[in-house]
Amino acid sequence: MDFDLTWLLWGLPVAFALGWVASRLDLRQWRIEGRQAPKAYFRGLNHLLNEQQDQAIDAFIEAVQGDPDTTELHFALGNLFRRRGDYDRAVRVHEHLLSRADLNRKERDRAQHALALDFLKAGLLDRAESALSKLEGTAFENEARLALLGIYERSRDWAQARAIAEKLDSAEHGAFTTRVAHYLCELAELAHREGQAERVRALLDEAVRRAPTLARGWMARSALRNQQGDAAGALDDLLALAEQAPAALPLAARAMAELAQQTGRTDPVLRTLGNAQARAPSIDVTEALARLAPQPEGARGMYLRHLEAEPSLVIASQWLAGETLSNPQAQSSVQRALEHASGPLRRYRCAACGFEARQHFWQCPGCQAWDSYPARRVEEL
Repeated sequence: MDFDLTWLLWGLPVAFALGWVASRLDLRQWRIEGRQAPKAYFRGLNHLLNEQQDQAIDAFIEAVQGDPDTTELHFALGNLFRRRGDYDRAVRVHEHLLSRADLNRKERDRAQHALALDFLKAGLLDRAESALSKLEGTAFENEARLALLGIYERSRDWAQARAIAEKLDSAEHGAFTTRVAHYLCELAELAHREGQAERVRALLDEAVRRAPTLARGWMARSALRNQQGDAAGALDDLLALAEQAPAALPLAARAMAELAQQTGRTDPVLRTLGNAQARAPSIDVTEALARLAPQPEGARGMYLRHLEAEPSLVIASQWLAGETLSNPQAQSSVQRALEHASGPLRRYRCAACGFEARQHFWQCPGCQAWDSYPARRVEEL
């Protein structure tokens, strides 16, 4: 049977034509899909810039459905869910990213960090801790350690906080020596409640050694020595505080005066307090000096010297208490009024958030900032 070449001649052009039509259809479909995805993406960006988060989320969901392999859209969508407070959906987005086998190491670490932030914002501290711990050795290591430090402080896990702070300090990601000293003092308080006297002393010795300019370590160790009957050693610690952390002397002035009376070492204490008062008058230092003031000047003389150097309603109220007016009933009423008016002026105020308290805090109970309370009262700020 002879082969008819006519069919071949007709078949080649037909096959070429069909291939060309198919390629044009595929190209057209690709262009349509390529245009739809960017439109949804840019529409989401536009909503985001206009602070229309709900509309932006809808647009990004549409874009992700059109191209499920786009990791950047997944990250954008997850961050929007987190900012909106929809933490469950944010977690699902980032867990979906982590489950993808085609994700490279850099993007996987990024998804792990985003997932940890989801748990942290949702208040799931145990899950956040677990997620953050997996970022050790990654590009997000420093951020993860800082977040872990915040978690351990909130949960008052001072041993873990100390370990993380020491890692940050050794990695030169900031100065955390003072923070470590605070943690040591917190651990010393826990050990004191458990009756571990030797451990308390060791922790406070280390706190003083690590951060000699932190007043808390000196004051805590002084209080411990005084409880153990070593009043002389307790006073030595406070005198060392005056040299290492002179700005914090008002916090220790009262205890210093009491120890001076116990030990009979009033001269060095009067000299130390007097020098501090000459540099910057302080209510607490004046009260300590008034307690130790020799006659004939006495306490009233100390109060007057303070008022001459710096006006103070608190000191004026204390000076008036030692005066005798012609009308005792009027004096009593005036005294109560002054004490009532000066009461709020004796508080301490956080320099970070403005939270006021009657006592001095090393860590603000309002904003959780460390060393944000000045050693001076509200009236002196």
